[in-house]
Amino acid sequence: MEYLIHIAVLACIYGILGISLNLVMGETGLISVTHAAFYGLGAYAVAFLLVGFGINFFLATLAGMILASGVAFAIGVVFLRLKEVYYVLGTVGSNVILFSVLLNWNSVTRGPLGIGGIPRPEIFGFRFSENEAFLLLVLAAVAITYAISVLITRSSFGRVLNAIREDEDVVSVFGYSVYHYKLVIFTIGAAFAALAGAFLASYLTYISPFSFTVVESIFILSIVVLGGLGSGRGALIAAGILVITPEALRFVGFTPDIAAQMRQVLYGLILILLMLYRPQGLLGRFRI
Repeated sequence: MEYLIHIAVLACIYGILGISLNLVMGETGLISVTHAAFYGLGAYAVAFLLVGFGINFFLATLAGMILASGVAFAIGVVFLRLKEVYYVLGTVGSNVILFSVLLNWNSVTRGPLGIGGIPRPEIFGFRFSENEAFLLLVLAAVAITYAISVLITRSSFGRVLNAIREDEDVVSVFGYSVYHYKLVIFTIGAAFAALAGAFLASYLTYISPFSFTVVESIFILSIVVLGGLGSGRGALIAAGILVITPEALRFVGFTPDIAAQMRQVLYGLILILLMLYRPQGLLGRFRI
């Protein structure tokens, strides 16, 4: 039972990541390969504040979301004016730079050693030390994230984002600042990615830079592709599939090294089949 709860918690964390990237990629059409960096900023902010200063988890999470939003804003100011290919390359480079900072800023991040001993969340004297209680907390976070994403997509702001995805030149003709809309949603997506990172750090009680590489960003992007562009529900379902399916390899008898490689093969196979037979994803409203 504990194992199933563990998988459910991870699926929820990746569900938050999928929903947040769907706002950027699915609703607005911005392919971002830097989401793992924002995920890592949230995780490290919470780890640093909880372990170093004993700050409450929820205040530390808010600080992490603000930090990730600020960094995303700075990245967006630089790269969102660029054309698609150059913008994508910019997000890849940003992820590499932020990973390098986490890996080499030893005085704050402890470098490759990572940060351990991260406490679980606590509120009104109740600590979410049991995995069952932590699952309920992260489920609540998923519900709030999903509700906010629905509010955004159904608002006039969301309709402009959809129009930008379809043809940003036409949107500009009608007087909307495409650049500012992109910048706002890019910043919001980063904040929710940091929220997922906060839960990861507190749940595992340990983090290292190697959890937030470009490969992780591609995995998060795969969640959105599998779930379908423009579908928050699809992102949640895809997160569950991509977290649960590779766990079957544990029972096949592969050695840990081979099992890790087989996971990558499995992810690639899923995406290839998706491109061939269902390019809109599981619940997507738009083709890739």
